Amino acid sequence: MKLKINRDHFSNGLAQVLNVVGSKATMPILSNVLIEAEGNHITLTTTNLDLGIRCKIKAEVKEGGAVTLPVKRLATIVRELPNQDVSFDSSANHQVKLTSGGSTFRIMGIGKDEFPPLPEFGDDRTFTLEQSELISMLKSVAYAQSSDETRYILNGVYFNFRDGKLSLVATDGRRLALTSKEMEVPEDASGAIILPAKTVSELQRMLDKGAKLKVSFNERRAAFQIQTDKDSSGLIDSIYLYSKVVEGNYPNYQQVIPKETHQRIKLERELLQQCIHRAALVCSEKSNSVKLKMTSNLLEITAQSPDFGEAHESMAIDYNGPDLQVAFNPQFLLDPLKALQKDEVFFEVKDEVSPGVFKTLESFICVIMPVRLS
Repeated sequence: MKLKINRDHFSNGLAQVLNVVGSKATMPILSNVLIEAEGNHITLTTTNLDLGIRCKIKAEVKEGGAVTLPVKRLATIVRELPNQDVSFDSSANHQVKLTSGGSTFRIMGIGKDEFPPLPEFGDDRTFTLEQSELISMLKSVAYAQSSDETRYILNGVYFNFRDGKLSLVATDGRRLALTSKEMEVPEDASGAIILPAKTVSELQRMLDKGAKLKVSFNERRAAFQIQTDKDSSGLIDSIYLYSKVVEGNYPNYQQVIPKETHQRIKLERELLQQCIHRAALVCSEKSNSVKLKMTSNLLEITAQSPDFGEAHESMAIDYNGPDLQVAFNPQFLLDPLKALQKDEVFFEVKDEVSPGVFKTLESFICVIMPVRLS
């Protein structure tokens, strides 16, 4: 196996597949990247058996072949090589010689035969989406995933293709974020999966490479084929991401969403975000809440910490309902405000013990449980 490759293209390709490999791989081969050379490109593949990624990088292949090398060490070496041109030469005993300028490295590899192959797309349910749309949908819900491993069903984002739309939902039991978009969903293709948190973060990292992506799934696994633009620093064709899904039934999220609106206030998203952020600067672990007080045309945001002091922010609002006071964990308010792009949001609230709800004119909802006022 002999080839020449651009250092930055090689480094970029390794960066796409690097994160899959954990520090505690169960088998030595799972710490390696599979490098296959043929035609005018090399294919890089990594897997941890739950999640796998494959991408193609253009290269000048003189002799085809395949080898696996420790991906983390290799990525560090390639990044530091002195010249753009890199020669890659693999011998029969899986040792690879890397040459660039005055630098030469010899790296011990393992044969391809031990490397577990990634499953291919089958006759699963398949949909095509815009990358830009999916990235903004994921961003608007991903912060609400649970990190509590005892509630593994909530450790991910729920994708629901049904009734002419795709809905994405995430919840940790104290807040719930939901967004949806209309799309064609044939009756026999409707279905749902829970995509694990690790897969969601890898997907978010990759979704700005091109125009479209194809998602295929069944009850046990999902696969994403992510188009890459021609100028994406050496990447060609598409990136393939395979993932097992979280098995089990997602809770009925519809029953958490309040059915009736009591007080609905239109707010400037960025101004509200800044006010809550500043007020929360005085919060501590013992008193981690901000209080929202609504009176005639005024919203007051206060926070206090017995060890430190207090903060008070106010902003003019269009409100003429009854005086209301309700407290929330500030991070739960800030997460959706940061994730959204719109200038205005609507905040709906009933009383101090009922959840607060952020909405936009598009189909986005975030339900947040209040903190009890003592």
